[in-house]
Amino acid sequence: MAVTESAPAVPPAARAHTPTTDQGGGYEGILGRQSQRESAARTYARSLPIVPVRARGLTIEGADGRRYLDCLSGAGTLALGHNHPVVLEAVKKVLDSGAPLHVLDLATPVKDAFTSELFATLPGELADDARIQFCGPAGTDAVEAALKLVRTATGRRGLLAFTGAYHGMTAGALAASGGADDVRVTRLPYPQRYRCPFGLGGERGAELSATWTENLLDDPKSGVAAPAGMIVEAVQGEGGVIPAPDDWMRRMRGITADRSIPLVVDEVQTGVGRTGAFWAVEHSGVVPDVMVLSKAIGGSLPLAVIVYRSELDAWEPGAHAGTFRGNQLAMAAGTATLRYVRENKLAERAGTLGARILGRLQGLAAAHPCVGDVRGRGLMIGVEVVDPDAAGPDDSVPPAAPALARAVQQECLARGLIVELGGRHSAVVRLLPPLTLTDEQATAVLDRFADALAAAERAHTPHPPASRRAPAPRTAPRPSH
Repeated sequence: MAVTESAPAVPPAARAHTPTTDQGGGYEGILGRQSQRESAARTYARSLPIVPVRARGLTIEGADGRRYLDCLSGAGTLALGHNHPVVLEAVKKVLDSGAPLHVLDLATPVKDAFTSELFATLPGELADDARIQFCGPAGTDAVEAALKLVRTATGRRGLLAFTGAYHGMTAGALAASGGADDVRVTRLPYPQRYRCPFGLGGERGAELSATWTENLLDDPKSGVAAPAGMIVEAVQGEGGVIPAPDDWMRRMRGITADRSIPLVVDEVQTGVGRTGAFWAVEHSGVVPDVMVLSKAIGGSLPLAVIVYRSELDAWEPGAHAGTFRGNQLAMAAGTATLRYVRENKLAERAGTLGARILGRLQGLAAAHPCVGDVRGRGLMIGVEVVDPDAAGPDDSVPPAAPALARAVQQECLARGLIVELGGRHSAVVRLLPPLTLTDEQATAVLDRFADALAAAERAHTPHPPASRRAPAPRTAPRPSH
Protein backbone atom coordinates (compact mmCIF):
# COMPACT_ATOMS: atom_id res chain seq x y z
CA MET A 1 0.00 0.00 0.00
CA ALA A 2 1.34 3.39 -0.89
CA VAL A 3 1.96 5.71 2.01
CA THR A 4 -0.32 8.27 0.45
CA GLU A 5 -3.22 6.15 1.67
CA SER A 6 -2.06 6.80 5.23
CA ALA A 7 -2.93 10.44 5.72
CA PRO A 8 -1.38 12.27 8.66
CA ALA A 9 -3.40 11.87 11.84
CA VAL A 10 -5.92 14.64 12.43
CA PRO A 11 -5.45 16.42 15.77
CA PRO A 12 -8.39 15.86 18.14
CA ALA A 13 -9.57 19.45 17.79
CA ALA A 14 -9.76 19.11 14.02
CA ARG A 15 -11.87 15.95 13.87
CA ALA A 16 -14.87 16.50 11.67
CA HIS A 17 -16.96 13.75 13.19
CA THR A 18 -16.96 10.83 15.55
CA PRO A 19 -18.57 7.82 13.90
CA THR A 20 -20.88 5.81 16.13
CA THR A 21 -20.07 2.10 15.93
CA ASP A 22 -22.53 0.68 18.46
CA GLN A 23 -24.64 1.58 21.45
CA GLY A 24 -23.63 4.65 23.37
CA GLY A 25 -20.78 6.98 22.64
CA GLY A 26 -19.04 5.71 19.54
CA TYR A 27 -15.37 4.95 19.94
CA GLU A 28 -15.12 6.85 23.25
CA GLY A 29 -17.86 4.58 24.56
CA ILE A 30 -15.95 1.49 23.43
CA LEU A 31 -12.80 2.70 25.17
CA GLY A 32 -14.77 3.51 28.32
CA ARG A 33 -16.39 0.09 28.42
CA GLN A 34 -13.01 -1.56 27.86
CA SER A 35 -11.61 0.30 30.85
CA GLN A 36 -14.56 -0.80 32.99
CA ARG A 37 -14.70 -4.43 31.88
CA GLU A 38 -11.16 -5.58 31.13
CA SER A 39 -8.54 -6.51 33.68
CA ALA A 40 -5.90 -4.20 35.05
CA ALA A 41 -3.36 -6.41 33.25
CA ARG A 42 -4.17 -4.88 29.85
CA THR A 43 -1.09 -3.21 28.36
CA TYR A 44 -1.12 -1.85 24.82
CA ALA A 45 -4.63 -0.45 25.28
CA ARG A 46 -3.32 1.92 27.96
CA SER A 47 -0.71 3.65 25.82
CA LEU A 48 -2.59 3.31 22.51
CA PRO A 49 -6.18 4.46 23.14
CA ILE A 50 -7.47 3.73 19.65
CA VAL A 51 -10.26 1.51 18.30
CA PRO A 52 -9.07 -0.15 15.06
CA VAL A 53 -11.87 -0.91 12.60
CA ARG A 54 -9.97 -1.43 9.33
CA ALA A 55 -6.37 -2.16 8.46
CA ARG A 56 -4.23 -2.80 5.40
CA GLY A 57 -0.48 -3.11 5.15
CA LEU A 58 1.14 -0.47 7.33
CA THR A 59 -2.09 1.43 7.95
CA ILE A 60 -4.74 1.17 10.66
CA GLU A 61 -7.93 3.18 10.55
CA GLY A 62 -9.61 3.88 13.87
CA ALA A 63 -13.29 4.20 14.67
CA ASP A 64 -12.67 7.94 15.02
CA GLY A 65 -11.74 8.18 11.34
CA ARG A 66 -8.04 8.75 11.95
CA ARG A 67 -5.33 6.76 10.17
CA TYR A 68 -2.12 5.51 11.72
CA LEU A 69 1.16 4.07 10.48
CA ASP A 70 1.59 0.91 12.52
CA CYS A 71 5.19 0.29 13.54
CA LEU A 72 4.17 -2.14 16.26
CA SER A 73 2.89 -4.80 13.84
CA GLY A 74 1.28 -6.92 16.54
CA ALA A 75 4.56 -6.90 18.51
CA GLY A 76 6.32 -8.28 15.44
CA THR A 77 3.58 -10.73 14.44
CA LEU A 78 2.58 -9.07 11.16
CA ALA A 79 5.53 -9.79 8.87
CA LEU A 80 3.44 -8.76 5.85
CA GLY A 81 1.44 -6.07 7.61
CA HIS A 82 -2.30 -6.11 8.10
CA ASN A 83 -4.55 -8.20 5.86
CA HIS A 84 -2.02 -8.98 3.16
CA PRO A 85 -3.77 -10.42 0.07
CA VAL A 86 -1.82 -13.71 0.12
CA VAL A 87 -2.79 -14.27 3.74
CA LEU A 88 -6.46 -13.47 3.15
CA GLU A 89 -6.55 -15.74 0.11
CA ALA A 90 -4.99 -18.62 2.05
CA VAL A 91 -7.51 -18.30 4.87
CA LYS A 92 -10.42 -17.96 2.45
CA LYS A 93 -9.31 -21.08 0.59
CA VAL A 94 -9.47 -23.16 3.77
CA LEU A 95 -12.84 -21.71 4.74
CA ASP A 96 -14.29 -22.36 1.29
CA SER A 97 -12.93 -25.92 1.15
CA GLY A 98 -15.07 -27.26 3.96
CA ALA A 99 -11.98 -28.52 5.79
CA PRO A 100 -12.36 -28.98 9.57
CA LEU A 101 -11.09 -25.99 11.53
CA HIS A 102 -10.40 -27.92 14.73
CA VAL A 103 -8.37 -31.12 14.50
CA LEU A 104 -6.30 -31.37 17.72
CA ASP A 105 -2.95 -32.77 16.50
CA LEU A 106 -4.29 -34.92 13.65
CA ALA A 107 -2.47 -34.85 10.32
CA THR A 108 -4.05 -32.64 7.64
CA PRO A 109 -2.96 -31.41 4.21
CA VAL A 110 -2.86 -27.88 5.62
CA LYS A 111 -0.50 -28.91 8.44
CA ASP A 112 1.67 -30.94 6.06
CA ALA A 113 2.06 -27.96 3.73
CA PHE A 114 2.94 -25.67 6.64
CA THR A 115 5.54 -28.07 8.04
CA SER A 116 7.15 -28.56 4.63
CA GLU A 117 7.38 -24.80 4.02
CA LEU A 118 8.74 -24.15 7.51
CA PHE A 119 11.42 -26.84 7.17
CA ALA A 120 12.45 -25.34 3.83
CA THR A 121 13.41 -22.12 5.64
CA LEU A 122 15.33 -23.65 8.57
CA PRO A 123 19.11 -23.93 8.79
CA GLY A 124 19.87 -27.01 6.71
CA GLU A 125 21.78 -28.87 9.41
CA LEU A 126 18.73 -28.68 11.67
CA ALA A 127 16.05 -29.27 9.02
CA ASP A 128 17.73 -32.45 7.80
CA ASP A 129 17.12 -34.21 11.11
CA ALA A 130 14.43 -32.23 12.91
CA ARG A 131 11.23 -32.90 14.78
CA ILE A 132 8.44 -30.38 15.24
CA GLN A 133 6.09 -30.04 18.21
CA PHE A 134 2.90 -28.04 17.72
CA CYS A 135 2.16 -26.21 20.95
CA GLY A 136 -0.64 -24.10 22.34
CA PRO A 137 -1.14 -20.99 20.22
CA ALA A 138 1.09 -18.59 22.22
CA GLY A 139 4.85 -18.29 22.08
CA THR A 140 5.12 -18.68 25.84
CA ASP A 141 3.69 -22.21 25.56
CA ALA A 142 6.37 -23.06 23.02
CA VAL A 143 8.99 -21.84 25.50
CA GLU A 144 7.44 -24.08 28.15
CA ALA A 145 7.62 -26.98 25.70
CA ALA A 146 11.27 -26.28 24.94
CA LEU A 147 12.20 -26.21 28.63
CA LYS A 148 10.30 -29.43 29.32
CA LEU A 149 11.91 -31.06 26.29
CA VAL A 150 15.52 -30.40 27.29
CA ARG A 151 14.83 -31.40 30.89
CA THR A 152 13.28 -34.66 29.72
CA ALA A 153 16.08 -35.37 27.25
CA THR A 154 18.95 -34.64 29.64
CA GLY A 155 17.44 -35.71 32.95
CA ARG A 156 18.68 -32.43 34.42
CA ARG A 157 16.62 -29.58 35.90
CA GLY A 158 18.70 -26.41 35.87
CA LEU A 159 18.57 -23.75 33.16
CA LEU A 160 20.89 -21.02 31.90
CA ALA A 161 19.28 -17.74 30.82
CA PHE A 162 20.39 -14.13 30.40
CA THR A 163 19.84 -10.78 32.00
CA GLY A 164 17.30 -8.71 30.10
CA ALA A 165 15.66 -11.76 28.53
CA TYR A 166 11.96 -12.06 27.76
CA HIS A 167 10.47 -15.48 26.99
CA GLY A 168 6.81 -15.14 27.92
CA MET A 169 4.38 -14.82 30.82
CA THR A 170 3.68 -18.40 31.92
CA ALA A 171 5.49 -19.64 35.01
CA GLY A 172 8.45 -21.41 33.40
CA ALA A 173 8.94 -18.82 30.67
CA LEU A 174 8.70 -15.95 33.13
CA ALA A 175 11.23 -17.60 35.44
CA ALA A 176 13.71 -17.52 32.55
CA SER A 177 12.99 -13.85 31.79
CA GLY A 178 14.76 -10.81 33.14
CA GLY A 179 11.88 -9.66 35.33
CA ALA A 180 11.64 -12.85 37.40
CA ASP A 181 11.48 -12.25 41.17
CA ASP A 182 11.53 -15.92 42.19
CA VAL A 183 14.78 -16.94 40.55
CA ARG A 184 15.24 -20.66 39.89
CA VAL A 185 17.41 -20.11 36.85
CA THR A 186 21.12 -19.29 36.63
CA ARG A 187 21.36 -15.79 35.19
CA LEU A 188 24.24 -14.94 32.85
CA PRO A 189 25.34 -11.47 31.62
CA TYR A 190 24.03 -10.61 28.16
CA PRO A 191 26.53 -8.46 26.24
CA GLN A 192 25.58 -4.85 25.54
CA ARG A 193 27.51 -2.21 23.69
CA TYR A 194 25.81 0.81 25.27
CA ARG A 195 25.17 -0.36 28.83
CA CYS A 196 27.75 -3.11 29.16
CA PRO A 197 27.41 -5.00 32.47
CA PHE A 198 31.21 -4.86 32.80
CA GLY A 199 31.45 -1.18 31.89
CA LEU A 200 33.49 -1.94 28.77
CA GLY A 201 31.21 -2.61 25.82
CA GLY A 202 32.29 -3.85 22.42
CA GLU A 203 34.29 -7.01 21.84
CA ARG A 204 35.93 -6.90 25.26
CA GLY A 205 32.59 -6.83 27.08
CA ALA A 206 31.28 -9.75 25.02
CA GLU A 207 34.50 -11.68 25.68
CA LEU A 208 34.10 -11.23 29.42
CA SER A 209 30.50 -12.42 29.22
CA ALA A 210 31.61 -15.62 27.49
CA THR A 211 34.51 -16.15 29.89
CA TRP A 212 32.19 -15.67 32.87
CA THR A 213 29.87 -18.35 31.44
CA GLU A 214 32.70 -20.83 30.91
CA ASN A 215 34.12 -20.30 34.39
CA LEU A 216 30.70 -20.68 35.99
CA LEU A 217 30.08 -24.01 34.28
CA ASP A 218 33.56 -25.40 34.88
CA ASP A 219 34.09 -24.23 38.47
CA PRO A 220 33.18 -27.15 40.78
CA LYS A 221 32.43 -24.62 43.54
CA SER A 222 30.25 -22.29 41.47
CA GLY A 223 27.08 -23.77 42.92
CA VAL A 224 25.72 -24.34 39.42
CA ALA A 225 25.07 -27.95 38.49
CA ALA A 226 25.17 -29.10 34.88
CA PRO A 227 22.07 -27.48 33.36
CA ALA A 228 19.39 -29.00 31.15
CA GLY A 229 19.83 -26.23 28.59
CA MET A 230 20.67 -22.64 27.75
CA ILE A 231 17.96 -20.34 26.32
CA VAL A 232 18.95 -17.14 24.51
CA GLU A 233 17.59 -14.50 22.13
CA ALA A 234 19.81 -13.55 19.20
CA VAL A 235 18.32 -10.07 19.55
CA GLN A 236 16.71 -9.16 22.84
CA GLY A 237 13.42 -7.48 21.98
CA GLU A 238 11.60 -6.54 25.17
CA GLY A 239 15.01 -6.17 26.80
CA GLY A 240 15.63 -3.07 24.66
CA VAL A 241 16.43 -4.23 21.11
CA ILE A 242 19.93 -5.48 21.87
CA PRO A 243 21.58 -7.61 19.17
CA ALA A 244 23.94 -10.31 20.42
CA PRO A 245 27.37 -10.06 18.77
CA ASP A 246 27.83 -12.83 16.22
CA ASP A 247 31.16 -13.94 17.72
CA TRP A 248 29.54 -14.17 21.13
CA MET A 249 26.71 -16.30 19.75
CA ARG A 250 29.29 -18.64 18.26
CA ARG A 251 31.04 -18.80 21.64
CA MET A 252 27.75 -19.75 23.32
CA ARG A 253 27.26 -22.49 20.75
CA GLY A 254 30.76 -23.80 21.39
CA ILE A 255 30.42 -23.62 25.18
CA THR A 256 27.14 -25.54 25.17
CA ALA A 257 28.20 -28.10 22.56
CA ASP A 258 31.44 -28.90 24.42
CA ARG A 259 29.48 -29.56 27.62
CA SER A 260 26.51 -31.41 26.07
CA ILE A 261 24.10 -28.62 27.02
CA PRO A 262 21.24 -28.17 24.54
CA LEU A 263 21.13 -24.64 23.10
CA VAL A 264 17.61 -23.22 22.82
CA VAL A 265 17.22 -20.09 20.67
CA ASP A 266 14.04 -18.07 21.13
CA GLU A 267 13.09 -16.78 17.66
CA VAL A 268 9.52 -15.81 18.59
CA GLN A 269 10.01 -12.14 17.69
CA THR A 270 13.17 -12.29 15.57
CA GLY A 271 12.05 -14.93 13.08
CA VAL A 272 10.67 -14.82 9.52
CA GLY A 273 13.00 -12.17 8.12
CA ARG A 274 12.64 -9.56 10.85
CA THR A 275 16.39 -9.06 11.45
CA GLY A 276 17.61 -9.24 7.85
CA ALA A 277 18.00 -13.02 7.82
CA PHE A 278 15.16 -15.50 7.79
CA TRP A 279 16.17 -16.57 11.31
CA ALA A 280 18.33 -14.34 13.50
CA VAL A 281 20.77 -17.17 14.32
CA GLU A 282 21.75 -17.25 10.66
CA HIS A 283 23.74 -14.03 11.07
CA SER A 284 26.22 -15.93 13.25
CA GLY A 285 25.95 -19.27 11.48
CA VAL A 286 24.86 -20.91 14.73
CA VAL A 287 22.68 -24.02 14.48
CA PRO A 288 20.82 -24.48 17.77
CA ASP A 289 19.46 -27.69 19.20
CA VAL A 290 15.99 -26.20 19.69
CA MET A 291 14.27 -23.25 18.01
CA VAL A 292 11.20 -21.64 19.58
CA LEU A 293 8.92 -20.12 16.94
CA SER A 294 5.67 -18.15 17.07
CA LYS A 295 4.30 -14.70 16.11
CA ALA A 296 5.00 -14.25 12.37
CA ILE A 297 4.91 -17.99 11.56
CA GLY A 298 1.09 -17.86 11.89
CA GLY A 299 0.66 -15.11 9.33
CA SER A 300 -1.18 -12.91 11.91
CA LEU A 301 -3.07 -15.80 13.56
CA PRO A 302 -2.09 -17.70 16.74
CA LEU A 303 0.47 -20.45 16.15
CA ALA A 304 3.52 -21.66 18.08
CA VAL A 305 5.94 -24.55 17.57
CA ILE A 306 9.32 -25.81 18.60
CA VAL A 307 11.70 -27.45 16.15
CA TYR A 308 14.51 -29.55 17.56
CA ARG A 309 17.13 -32.20 16.84
CA SER A 310 15.62 -35.67 16.69
CA GLU A 311 18.01 -37.00 19.34
CA LEU A 312 16.18 -34.87 21.92
CA ASP A 313 12.80 -36.44 21.12
CA ALA A 314 12.50 -38.39 24.38
CA TRP A 315 8.91 -37.44 25.21
CA GLU A 316 6.14 -39.89 26.01
CA PRO A 317 2.85 -39.41 24.07
CA GLY A 318 0.91 -36.51 25.55
CA ALA A 319 3.90 -35.13 27.47
CA HIS A 320 3.10 -31.71 26.03
CA ALA A 321 -0.38 -31.26 24.60
CA GLY A 322 -2.94 -28.55 23.95
CA THR A 323 -6.48 -28.38 22.61
CA PHE A 324 -5.69 -25.64 20.11
CA ARG A 325 -2.38 -26.88 18.73
CA GLY A 326 -3.97 -27.66 15.34
CA ASN A 327 -4.94 -24.14 14.23
CA GLN A 328 -5.71 -24.81 10.56
CA LEU A 329 -6.33 -21.19 9.59
CA ALA A 330 -3.06 -20.09 11.20
CA MET A 331 -1.14 -22.85 9.43
CA ALA A 332 -2.59 -21.81 6.07
CA ALA A 333 -1.83 -18.14 6.75
CA GLY A 334 1.62 -19.09 8.00
CA THR A 335 2.44 -21.15 4.92
CA ALA A 336 1.49 -18.23 2.69
CA THR A 337 3.56 -15.81 4.78
CA LEU A 338 6.67 -17.99 4.96
CA ARG A 339 6.55 -18.61 1.21
CA TYR A 340 5.99 -14.94 0.37
CA VAL A 341 8.87 -13.80 2.57
CA ARG A 342 11.15 -16.47 1.10
CA GLU A 343 10.23 -16.02 -2.57
CA ASN A 344 10.29 -12.21 -2.43
CA LYS A 345 13.54 -12.07 -0.43
CA LEU A 346 11.95 -9.85 2.21
CA ALA A 347 14.62 -10.77 4.76
CA GLU A 348 17.29 -9.26 2.53
CA ARG A 349 15.05 -6.25 1.96
CA ALA A 350 14.63 -5.84 5.74
CA GLY A 351 18.40 -5.79 6.15
CA THR A 352 18.91 -3.14 3.49
CA LEU A 353 16.04 -0.89 4.54
CA GLY A 354 16.83 -1.36 8.22
CA ALA A 355 20.39 -0.15 7.71
CA ARG A 356 19.03 2.92 5.92
CA ILE A 357 16.62 3.66 8.75
CA LEU A 358 19.36 3.23 11.34
CA GLY A 359 21.47 5.74 9.42
CA ARG A 360 18.66 8.31 9.47
CA LEU A 361 18.11 7.73 13.18
CA GLN A 362 21.85 8.12 13.71
CA GLY A 363 21.51 11.61 12.29
CA LEU A 364 18.73 12.36 14.77
CA ALA A 365 20.94 11.12 17.61
CA ALA A 366 23.62 13.63 16.68
CA ALA A 367 21.08 16.46 16.80
CA HIS A 368 19.15 15.39 19.91
CA PRO A 369 21.09 14.85 23.17
CA CYS A 370 18.14 12.87 24.56
CA VAL A 371 18.89 10.02 22.13
CA GLY A 372 21.46 7.93 23.94
CA ASP A 373 21.73 5.03 21.53
CA VAL A 374 20.34 3.77 18.23
CA ARG A 375 20.56 0.04 17.68
CA GLY A 376 18.92 -2.92 16.05
CA ARG A 377 19.09 -5.39 13.23
CA GLY A 378 17.00 -5.32 10.08
CA LEU A 379 13.54 -3.98 10.84
CA MET A 380 13.87 -4.56 14.57
CA ILE A 381 15.06 -1.16 15.75
CA GLY A 382 15.35 0.62 19.09
CA VAL A 383 16.06 4.22 20.10
CA GLU A 384 17.10 4.59 23.76
CA VAL A 385 15.96 7.85 25.32
CA VAL A 386 18.13 9.30 28.09
CA ASP A 387 18.46 12.36 30.31
CA PRO A 388 21.86 13.86 29.43
CA ASP A 389 21.55 16.52 32.14
CA ALA A 390 21.27 13.88 34.87
CA ALA A 391 24.57 12.19 34.08
CA GLY A 392 27.12 12.37 36.85
CA PRO A 393 30.84 12.91 36.33
CA ASP A 394 31.51 9.18 36.74
CA ASP A 395 28.68 7.97 34.52
CA SER A 396 29.79 6.33 31.30
CA VAL A 397 26.35 6.97 29.76
CA PRO A 398 23.40 9.09 30.87
CA PRO A 399 20.54 7.48 32.80
CA ALA A 400 17.42 6.29 31.02
CA ALA A 401 14.51 8.72 30.72
CA PRO A 402 11.28 6.68 30.75
CA ALA A 403 8.99 9.72 31.15
CA LEU A 404 10.52 11.35 28.10
CA ALA A 405 10.29 8.10 26.13
CA ARG A 406 6.61 7.91 27.04
CA ALA A 407 6.18 11.50 25.83
CA VAL A 408 7.85 10.57 22.52
CA GLN A 409 5.44 7.67 22.13
CA GLN A 410 2.44 9.91 22.76
CA GLU A 411 3.71 12.60 20.39
CA CYS A 412 4.11 9.87 17.77
CA LEU A 413 0.53 8.75 18.32
CA ALA A 414 -0.71 12.33 17.95
CA ARG A 415 1.00 12.38 14.54
CA GLY A 416 -0.50 9.08 13.44
CA LEU A 417 2.47 6.83 14.23
CA ILE A 418 2.17 3.76 16.47
CA VAL A 419 5.35 2.73 18.29
CA GLU A 420 6.01 0.72 21.44
CA LEU A 421 8.35 1.12 24.41
CA GLY A 422 10.69 -1.50 25.82
CA GLY A 423 14.00 -1.89 27.58
CA ARG A 424 14.99 -2.19 31.21
CA HIS A 425 13.31 1.09 32.17
CA SER A 426 10.75 1.31 29.33
CA ALA A 427 12.92 4.01 27.81
CA VAL A 428 13.59 2.41 24.41
CA VAL A 429 11.27 3.44 21.58
CA ARG A 430 10.82 0.35 19.43
CA LEU A 431 10.13 0.23 15.69
CA LEU A 432 8.81 -3.06 14.25
CA PRO A 433 7.33 -2.14 10.86
CA PRO A 434 6.14 -4.84 8.46
CA LEU A 435 8.70 -6.31 6.07
CA THR A 436 6.62 -4.95 3.20
CA LEU A 437 7.52 -1.38 4.19
CA THR A 438 8.26 0.75 1.12
CA ASP A 439 10.91 3.45 0.87
CA GLU A 440 8.17 6.08 0.79
CA GLN A 441 6.53 4.65 3.90
CA ALA A 442 9.87 4.49 5.71
CA THR A 443 10.41 8.18 5.00
CA ALA A 444 6.94 9.01 6.34
CA VAL A 445 7.60 7.00 9.50
CA LEU A 446 10.93 8.70 10.10
CA ASP A 447 9.54 12.17 9.41
CA ARG A 448 6.78 11.68 11.96
CA PHE A 449 9.17 10.20 14.48
CA ALA A 450 11.62 13.08 14.09
CA ASP A 451 8.84 15.62 14.57
CA ALA A 452 7.54 13.77 17.63
CA LEU A 453 11.02 13.50 19.15
CA ALA A 454 11.63 17.22 18.75
CA ALA A 455 8.23 18.09 20.27
CA ALA A 456 8.74 15.81 23.27
CA GLU A 457 12.26 17.10 23.83
CA ARG A 458 11.07 20.74 23.76
CA ALA A 459 8.32 20.01 26.25
CA HIS A 460 10.58 18.15 28.67
CA THR A 461 13.78 20.20 28.46
CA PRO A 462 14.00 22.77 31.27
CA HIS A 463 15.74 26.08 30.78
CA PRO A 464 18.86 25.55 32.91
CA PRO A 465 20.43 28.37 34.91
CA ALA A 466 23.76 29.63 33.71
CA SER A 467 25.51 27.99 36.66
CA ARG A 468 24.35 24.47 35.76
CA ARG A 469 27.23 22.21 34.92
CA ALA A 470 27.60 20.94 31.38
CA PRO A 471 26.32 17.42 30.77
CA ALA A 472 28.78 14.58 30.68
CA PRO A 473 30.34 14.14 27.26
CA ARG A 474 28.65 11.52 25.13
CA THR A 475 29.93 9.50 22.24
CA ALA A 476 27.73 9.42 19.17
CA PRO A 477 26.22 5.92 19.06
CA ARG A 478 26.79 3.59 16.18
CA PRO A 479 24.05 1.40 14.81
CA SER A 480 24.42 -2.21 15.97
CA HIS A 481 23.80 -4.21 12.85
